[in-house]
Amino acid sequence: MTRTELFNNIKKKKSFLCVGLDTDISKIPQHLLKSEDPVFEFNKQIIDATKDFAVSFKPNMAFYETQGVKGWISLEKTINYINQTCPDIFTIADAKRGDIGNTSKMYAKAFLETLNFDSITVAPYMGEDSVTPFLEYKNKWVILLALTSNSGANDFQMNEILSPSGGVRGRIFENVLETSKSWSTPDNMMYVVGATKAEMLSDIRKIVPESFLLVPGVGAQGGSLSEVAKYGMNKQCGLLVNSSRGIIYASTSENFAEKAREEAMKLQKEMEVLLQQYL
Repeated sequence: MTRTELFNNIKKKKSFLCVGLDTDISKIPQHLLKSEDPVFEFNKQIIDATKDFAVSFKPNMAFYETQGVKGWISLEKTINYINQTCPDIFTIADAKRGDIGNTSKMYAKAFLETLNFDSITVAPYMGEDSVTPFLEYKNKWVILLALTSNSGANDFQMNEILSPSGGVRGRIFENVLETSKSWSTPDNMMYVVGATKAEMLSDIRKIVPESFLLVPGVGAQGGSLSEVAKYGMNKQCGLLVNSSRGIIYASTSENFAEKAREEAMKLQKEMEVLLQQYL
């Protein structure tokens, strides 16, 4: 998917909502456990219920890998269903991969070619050569981890880097943003920035003013959608705001999909107002 296609869909749906498919088989409604593939059946109903309001779906790989082969089958069925029934949806493999070049090349092939996701989250710790293989696919995206919302982010990401002269070169997450700009363009590289650090989006926008930002943490994690938009939105929206648990686990009853749709609609309505305000 191209940047123009993504932005056009944001304008069409008046939404920048990403629904996270963090599907935990221990949390899905009990009646689905009788189906042949409970995880896929849950995902299918969530997708059908929310696709009118979402511009992106983001399966989190850990929730599928924990099921072994069955989980990978459920994942493959899920991504195929999205691509076939709502091809305008931007798909994200939340895999957080990143390794030496040859290994990254295989990860890229697995997610961007075999499974045919539009994008994949990538950890930048091993540097440019570990990220480059993911950037070799036309109209596919890398979503680079920059500033996450977990408490452990302070262990490394916020640390200051000193120059040889003793001056401060900025914090590590800022160095990741600045350095990675030379690896690609805003047409195929985004960044992960946690919603619980919304006030820091101003600093991030000084470094990557045109890039899209994937922002998790709205909803169950307490991030503020209005604050994210205030500090992070650019002239092409530039945001994909993810909500997972707040939507997909809005109910565990047989009407779970209807409740998920209601929660997705609420966020979309908020986003519509914010798009009008800031674009």
